[in-house]
Amino acid sequence: MAKTVIALHPLGGLPVPGPTGETAAGALADPRGRALRDLRISVTDRCNFRCTYCMPKDVFDANYQFLPHAQILSFEEIVRMARIFRGLGTEKIRLTGGEPLLRKDIERLVAMLREALPGVDLTLTTNGSALKAKARALRAAGLDRVTVSLDSLDDATFRAMNDADFPVAKVLEGIDAAEAAGLAPVKVNMVVRRGVNDHQVVDMARRFRGTGHVVRFIEFMDVGSTNGWRMEEVVPSAEVVYHISEQFPIEPMERDYTSEVAERWRYRDGHGEFGVISSVTHAFCSTCSRARLSTDGQLYTCLFAQRGYDLKSMMRAGKSDEEIAAAVAAIWQRREDRYSEIRTAETAHARKIEMSYIGG
Repeated sequence: MAKTVIALHPLGGLPVPGPTGETAAGALADPRGRALRDLRISVTDRCNFRCTYCMPKDVFDANYQFLPHAQILSFEEIVRMARIFRGLGTEKIRLTGGEPLLRKDIERLVAMLREALPGVDLTLTTNGSALKAKARALRAAGLDRVTVSLDSLDDATFRAMNDADFPVAKVLEGIDAAEAAGLAPVKVNMVVRRGVNDHQVVDMARRFRGTGHVVRFIEFMDVGSTNGWRMEEVVPSAEVVYHISEQFPIEPMERDYTSEVAERWRYRDGHGEFGVISSVTHAFCSTCSRARLSTDGQLYTCLFAQRGYDLKSMMRAGKSDEEIAAAVAAIWQRREDRYSEIRTAETAHARKIEMSYIGG
């Protein structure tokens, strides 16, 4: 076994020499045994929606300063980082944002990643607003699947939640276009909030039952510092499952892999499945295998992180792939994140990185 001889600078800057534990190639794990399986790459910090739980308009207004172009990772830098993470055992890469389809020539980035990383599971999460126009090109470039955020089928509710007056019909058209292009099955993510859209859970399940697409109901989380999270607005996943079971006979399914975040349920009549993601009431920190690369090249080891690690500066300072890989390994080997297991009212209001900056 080779020893990694890179440790972190105490301020989180470039690595400096120092001892760490041993790691085998392709078997990188943190102190809790969690592998580095998934990498989520935010390709832009911009979005055309102002969803209140992600980019509330009173914060992300016309005067908000988004990242200048020079600070954003280029496509070549993104591909290089993806290749380094692949060498550390990463099996799945998800492009996120902000809204990733706002990044100019995003299909070219998909093609570059596919060429550089044959066999990697390559996916993308989108609000669906531009999916109808982009679906065919994304599939032709090599994208495997898409996940679409859709918080309501009721047009008034949806327009209010996205706070951009965007109609639900256009998102549904995007989902249809993704299916026609071969990006199916589409995963449809619904963030459920008490008193906002929780009464529409069964309608969402009914709409996609039998289509081959998979709805995933997500508990409202205290991501970032601006979404006004309150525990009273969290609808426990158990409640979601109960309401759906009142309408349709269901039964639990096994997870596809250990670190899968969604608990899966299938309809007993064979009309598909749905999932619930219970970050608040049933934390899955113990199996979390996800790292996140921000739009400007900061590595975050948790969705609820308060700090990142600057990998972009290493690239632009001329560090080799081997040096960057050693730094990533050192970061991961020291990873202790378990925010959802220790969440309290105090931690919920602590300052954290915004989801629009590192992706969901």
